[in-house]
Amino acid sequence: MVFAMARVIRKAVLLGAGRGKRLAPMTDRTPKPMLEVAGRPLIGHIVDALVANDVPDIAIVTGYLSSHIDEWCARRMREHPAIHLSTLPQAELNGTAGAILLARHSLLDESAFIFGWGDILMDDENYTRFVHSAHTEPYELLLAINATSDPWRGAAVYVDNDMRVEKIVEKPARGTSTTRWNNAGLFAATPRIFEYLARLTPSARGELELPEAIAMMIAARRDVRAVDVRGFWSDVGTPEDLESARKLFKPPHRK
Repeated sequence: MVFAMARVIRKAVLLGAGRGKRLAPMTDRTPKPMLEVAGRPLIGHIVDALVANDVPDIAIVTGYLSSHIDEWCARRMREHPAIHLSTLPQAELNGTAGAILLARHSLLDESAFIFGWGDILMDDENYTRFVHSAHTEPYELLLAINATSDPWRGAAVYVDNDMRVEKIVEKPARGTSTTRWNNAGLFAATPRIFEYLARLTPSARGELELPEAIAMMIAARRDVRAVDVRGFWSDVGTPEDLESARKLFKPPHRK
């Protein structure tokens, strides 16, 4: 059994290697995480929210047009010397699990760490709630989930009354899910997750798939739990999503 304990969490990994093909031509010369909303790149809002919750050491996995993110990280550290941003080139785009494995050696000695997609927007209060849960609740994997009418665009997450995750289904067919919960793209994990990531073999897409590792953890009765996201959330997957985010997303003012 896993007991609640106060964990120190200082490190995070953000996945920012993808191109964002559905957002072309805006992403022809700019990687998706660097598209701006409310005066900052998408990944900047995530970094700022994590830093505001005392997670100052953040690695960003890069791929497509990586120099844009490298340069932004360098500028951000010059402006704020107390934070540490690094980039991890993903030479082979072999999936979300492959991206997380790049940071394995820097995380094995941590009691827990945070990871997530580098192109998702949500209200900052969600980071505060999530990081608090990551510090205090019992889990081996903790994931944020957001309510939708149908999670067909993302991953359907099935939870019990205690918010333990029972099943996760990646890209379910429209109308087939019996849950309203979607994978919101933010996680906390203990280093145990690397045991399961290391067992993965390439999927039909040729990628190492994080949901498969999560399924293995659930099958092994590991403690996989969820925290609900409230208010604004968007994966900014399409031009329409980006336009909506630019109209509706209201981040707090930060220097």
